[in-house]
Amino acid sequence: MLLTSLITIRQQFPRPRCADAGETLRAELIASGVACPPGARIAIALGSRGIANLAVLARSLIEWIREQGGVPFIVPAMGSHGGATAEGQRQVLAGYGVSEATMGVPIQSSLEVCEFSRGAQELPVYFDRHAAGADYTILLNRIKPHTSFHGRYESGLMKMLAIGLGKHKQALAIHERGVEGLRDLMPRVAKEILRQGNILLGIGVVENAFDETMRICAIPAAEIPECEPELLELARRNMPRLPVDDIDILIIDEIGKDISGLGMDPNIIGRLKIRGQIEPERPRIKVIIVRDLSEATHGNATGMGLADIITRRAADKIDFAVTYTNVATTGFLERAKLPLVAESDEQALAIALRACGPIPPEELRIVQIRNTLHLDEVKVSPALVVELQGRPDIV
Repeated sequence: MLLTSLITIRQQFPRPRCADAGETLRAELIASGVACPPGARIAIALGSRGIANLAVLARSLIEWIREQGGVPFIVPAMGSHGGATAEGQRQVLAGYGVSEATMGVPIQSSLEVCEFSRGAQELPVYFDRHAAGADYTILLNRIKPHTSFHGRYESGLMKMLAIGLGKHKQALAIHERGVEGLRDLMPRVAKEILRQGNILLGIGVVENAFDETMRICAIPAAEIPECEPELLELARRNMPRLPVDDIDILIIDEIGKDISGLGMDPNIIGRLKIRGQIEPERPRIKVIIVRDLSEATHGNATGMGLADIITRRAADKIDFAVTYTNVATTGFLERAKLPLVAESDEQALAIALRACGPIPPEELRIVQIRNTLHLDEVKVSPALVVELQGRPDIV
């Protein structure tokens, strides 16, 4: 605890969710009408994002493929994550409970790609070599608002097609063009992969404000470009949020790649830190303190530059090689800048208070959260308790 005076409140968000994610996926696969030919080798593309029930969903998909006589294997669909190494990406999946031992199928991890025709668009089009060697590829990914841009397609199946299955080489080519590359060029690359590649279907997962599976859709390959935007809007409507827009100090207990692609979600904290891009209008936070890195991020502190202060505890866990590879690939270098390092939680708070200016203690607007994924239970200062009284979504 940083402040003994902080008071715990609970935010009430809508909570639609799947009772059994594995069975829901099976029903969706059957309803899709997509067949898996007997004897076909099927590459299952899994990414680096933290997804609720990922291991459950992967096992359910593997069982469905095997029941139809297919031969499944897994490929990591990641650009620069895992330090842009084959073993690093294998370890990222293992951190989510996906390994050869737990899944009972091979994991073929490589940064090698083959190149498709560019078609009518301007960027090169790369595709994972192992996935290209399969008869078909199935994508499984969470669909959610992106941490760097907003458009018709953000984080989801189209991005996994282009950047995930295009590996580090495609990630570099797209990120070199900045936000334009992500927002405008990435979907064009994805459509070329759909046109030329062996994609069988995509499985889109949407989560609620409690980081729980709320919707699973098995989408035939040709329908992915039309179906994904609807799922993105569903995800946007069900995002969690901070209880107020104006905050003096936001204390985040942990950041990490398992929490957000940027460690902490800019959609929640209202900071982008991308040169040339307008910062979000809300929330308005004066100082952000990060107390620690999550265990599952394995030292990847991508996004730490969005904070103002981090503790020594967090700084000592940073794997700079992995972090810098990830951020250098995007080109958004401010997001990797090391914030001021405080030797303790108490020192971090003292520095933050000084940076806020002369605010009477009884008026301080302080919020403490576990991370940007879990916002149902938060701690707030007494001034905010008074302000939030009577709101129907606060208990």
